[in-house]
This record gives sequence, structure tokens and C-alpha cells, in this order.
Amino acid sequence: MNVILAKSAGFCYGVERAVRLAAQTAEECGGCWMLGDIIHNASVVEELERRGVRKAESPEELSSGDVAVIRSHGESKEILLMLEGRGVRCVNATCPNVMRIQNLVAQAEREGRQTVIIGDPGHPEVRGIASWCSAPLIFDTSDALSKWISGQNSPCEKPVTVVAQTTCIRELFETSAKILKNQCTNLKIFDTICNATHRRQSEAAEISAMVDAMVVVGDRKSANTKHLTEICQERCRSVIQVEKADELSPDFFHGCSVAGLTAGASTPAGIIKEVYATMSEEIKAAEGKEESFEELLNQSFKTLNTGEKVTGIVTAITPTEVQVDVGAKQAAYIKLSELSDDPNAKPEDIVHIGDEIETYIVRVNDIEGYAELSKKRLDTVKVWENIEKAVDEKTILEGVVTEENKGGIVVSVKGVRVFVPASQSGLPRGAELSAMLKQKVQLRITEVNRARRRVVGSIRAVQQEARQAAAAAVWESIEVGKHYTGTVKSMTSYGVFVDIGGVDGMVHISELSWSRIKNPAEVVSVGDTLEVYVISFDAEKKKISLGVKDRTLDPWKQFMDTYQVGDVASVKIVKLMTFGAFAEVVPGVDGLIHISQIADRRIDKPGDVLSEGQVVDAKITAVDEEKQKISLSIRALLEPQSAPADEENEAE
Repeated sequence: MNVILAKSAGFCYGVERAVRLAAQTAEECGGCWMLGDIIHNASVVEELERRGVRKAESPEELSSGDVAVIRSHGESKEILLMLEGRGVRCVNATCPNVMRIQNLVAQAEREGRQTVIIGDPGHPEVRGIASWCSAPLIFDTSDALSKWISGQNSPCEKPVTVVAQTTCIRELFETSAKILKNQCTNLKIFDTICNATHRRQSEAAEISAMVDAMVVVGDRKSANTKHLTEICQERCRSVIQVEKADELSPDFFHGCSVAGLTAGASTPAGIIKEVYATMSEEIKAAEGKEESFEELLNQSFKTLNTGEKVTGIVTAITPTEVQVDVGAKQAAYIKLSELSDDPNAKPEDIVHIGDEIETYIVRVNDIEGYAELSKKRLDTVKVWENIEKAVDEKTILEGVVTEENKGGIVVSVKGVRVFVPASQSGLPRGAELSAMLKQKVQLRITEVNRARRRVVGSIRAVQQEARQAAAAAVWESIEVGKHYTGTVKSMTSYGVFVDIGGVDGMVHISELSWSRIKNPAEVVSVGDTLEVYVISFDAEKKKISLGVKDRTLDPWKQFMDTYQVGDVASVKIVKLMTFGAFAEVVPGVDGLIHISQIADRRIDKPGDVLSEGQVVDAKITAVDEEKQKISLSIRALLEPQSAPADEENEAE
């Protein structure tokens, strides 16, 4: 019979850590206590008892001076306080993932949020988590959750924090999360299912769908083993859960050609090996010796080698380092300098207790029993891999401009220096590259030579692509009269070109202002923001004519509402002709001052008295509303007014 053994079967890091701490504590202290079963496996508990780890069923059994190992499932807040009050020294073997959930629940309590726990209400892990907040709600089925929501105590707008038992079935958690998302407006969901549990469940589902029979090994009190069995039963007709190899019967495998084997997180390597040997005659025949508890426990440890990648779980964070459980004999840690490139970064801002972290092994010291890790170095390796991949896949990367050098700038992409030539910086020729320092930019990698650690990139390529995409969007939706907010890109003597989002449109000088101007520079500058509208466009020739003048304002109406014949206006001379001068009365409306009305004497040309741009007072002498023409006179203000008739008679 062929046997497929799940790679993830057996001790998870949390269980292995708890068993190791219990064994070490008993040896160092000449014996210690465990409050209840340290893990859900009778064989391991019995072996630990033989090694001096005695079991207490309640805190009252312990007294001052005793040493107690807190089980991997964690303990309630009340019991921990009780042990402290009785003078009991506690060695905390609680799984870091469970401690993270306890912290999340405690934080929710401080914030006044309702805690919802998805898991088994009777499980010691869940009971312990629940003790860190008041009045938690615990649901082990989505139906129970739906019933609560539909009841009178529906959360609606109440702030709710959701966590899951570390061994919760993912389908239950995701279904529950979906239900809550549809009903709660103030919701925080934390996926606290252990990654190792998820991998174990996924692998069990995959294997059980491929085999004729499936064996699940683990203590019957183990929640994660129970869930594994349930998952396998959904996909395989013949599934059996056993605690030891002697529970297997040959009849179970009758007619079976391929069988699967997995085990819960609290199942030691020795038991898995015995079951595997029973299921496979070849392995059974190869077994020649009985291994000790230490040897079986050591089989679950990883071997650390300098230069390799290793994945572990963050168990503690200090101001100078991060402690990581990598499932090895050695204690592993990451110095702050090896955690991040950012010198101002704090460890707690980068990682959290319970996080799974992939690192690079820098050094292993077997004599002193520790291993130095580096996240920064592994991140750098990954960045180089991503950069090489980005060339083939034309991926856009993001970085920060760190320096200007000869011929271009340097962009830091997660610690890797990328040179960007000046021609690819996206700035106009001759522009100051120093203006880009400390700016966050997007770029495309154009060349990589990892051996020489040379990387070349282009910011301009990304900008061009973005501009092309924006231009396509503009041409797709453009229409006469549509308004845009644009930027003046360049100027000519006859108008300005305005970028309206990937496309440049032309604003003729006559459309820049109601007033008469000789040069666009009189009213706008390059870089100015303009509110423009489309006068006309030609999609084939890619030409757009834009306007700036507000057509809702009628200058002639403004003039008629402000002035009438006989009024005196302060006007601006805008153009000199041989026969007179044109003067702006209001923006967009000019009047003519005939040469005969410029002075109280005869002049050869208007320029003898007036100059363009000069502001003078003039009298409105005539208005042609139909032709919208205005006659002005400066002379009328210079000649003395005729005396009244009665005054003339008196003078005679």
C-alpha cells in the first residue's frame, strides 16, 4: 500500500515550544508544575510527568515558590493574577499566536468595542481569550451568528472586533466575516487563524481527495485534530482518527491502494512514525530501534545553516531586537539594524508578536545556542529578484530619489540603487534635477546587471504611458463646451498650449481675455492653472481649440448697465491709429476717440498727445447700440462749458 504523508503533520512551532520549555524548566528547577495538560496529547503529557513536570488541576494546588508552566493554549487573566498573588513563578509557554489574540481582545475592551470570537466556547484557548474582555460573544457556527444578528441585540452600528480561535476552520471564519460585513457599519476583523493550521488543513483537504483511505493522528481532546478529521470526511469516504498506531486495524485498509496520513499540531513525531510504519510494510521493516523521547523531540527541530532562508514566528519584541521561534534548538533573534533599512524605524512598527516572518540566517552559534537572523538581507535579495522580474514583465516600481549625480539621479527602490539618466527623469532638458530630491517616483526598469549591481530605470517611460492613457480617456469623452482644469505648458506670440490631462489644447490670444492684449505673457505664465472649455476639436488631426473667456459674461451688457451718454469714464488707450485712438471702457468693449476729440488744439497725429497703455478720462458722447460702437471725447472735458442765457444777459 502506498502512503502519502502530509508534510505539515505533527508539532507546530507553538506546541514544540511549549513541550521544550516544560522539559527545560523541569530540568533546571528540579521539577515544575503544569496547570492542566500543557498540550492536548496524553502521550506527551505522560512523558513530561516522568521527567518531573507534575500536573495541577487548579491554581489552589500551587503555593509560593512553585514554578508553573503555562500551557500552549494560554490561561485566563484571572488565573494568571491568582498565581501571581500566591507567589507562583510562571513560565509562559502560551503560543505567540494565542497571545496576539489576547492582546487584540484586550485592546478592543479598552476601545469600548464588542468582541466576537469565532471558535469553540468550551476550548481552553477560547476560554482564556474571552477572559481578557467583558461580555464577549462566542460563536461556533455561522447559523448561531446569523441568529444573534437578526435578534434584538443586533450590532448594527455598534463597534465590533472579530477574532478567531487559532485552529478555527477557515470556511467558518470567512463565512462569519461575510455575515458581519453585511450587517455592521463599524467593524474590525482580524484573521487570527494560525498559518500552520491553515497549511495543515489545506494539505489534509488536498490529500484526502486523492486517496482511498485517510488516517488522522491526534488526541481526541485536540480541536485542530478534530477539525482535520471533519475536513477529510468531506472529501474521503474512509476516514479514521487514532491516537496511537495500535488502534489501526488491517480491515480498515481492505482494498486500499493509496492511503493518506496527517496529524494534529500536538502529535509528536514518534507517534506519527509508528502509525506510518504500521501503514507501510516497507517502513515498518526498516524500523530497527526504539528512539528516546529526546531523539523523537529533536526530530521536530529544524537544522539551521548560515546563508539559508528560514521562516519563524515573532515571539518577543524589544527596543533593540526581535526574538523569533524558527522551530530549532537555538534561540533566534534579529538585531534592529538587520530588521529594516530605515534608521528611524521602530521594531513594533514593522512586526508584531505572532507574525510569521521569513528571514536570512546570518550566523549560527551552536555552542552558546543562538542564531542571528536578518530580514533586511532577505528583503534585499527579494528586491533584486523582483527587479529582474520587473524587466521581463515591465512592472512599474516605486522608489525615492536619494541623490543627483553626473548625468542623472539615483532612486532607491527598497534599498537597491537605480540610476535614472537625466533624459529619462521626466524633466525638461536643462531643468534642475536637484528639485526631485526626496520625491517619491514611479519608474520602469530598463537594464539590470546583478553581478555589477547596476540597475538603470526610466521615470519618463512611466509618465509617457500615463499620459497616453490619460489622452485616450480625454479623446473618448471630449465634446464641445466641456470644461477642463488645465496647466499652461508653453507659450507663443499667438496663444498658449494647455495640458488638459494628457492632451494639449490651443488657447488663441483672443480667447485669453476680454481685454485687448498683445502677448499672452500679459495674463498667464507657464505652469499656471487655467479653467478652459472646448471651442472645437478635430479627433483625426488631434487638434483642440480652447477658450478661457467666460461666455456667460456679456461685456456690452456690462457697459450698458454701467454707463450712458454724457458720463465720464476712465479709459485705457489700447491702439493708436492715424484717425484717432481706441480706448477700453470696460474689458471687451472699446470706444473711439477721434483725432479731433483728443485735444483742444489741432494735432498731426494721436501719438503727439497719447500713448498706448495710458489711462485718461473721456466723455461718452455717442452710443450705437445696434452696431455696438461708442464715441469718446477728451476735448469735451477740456473746453469750458457755455454760460447760461440769463447770466449772459446780466453780463451785457
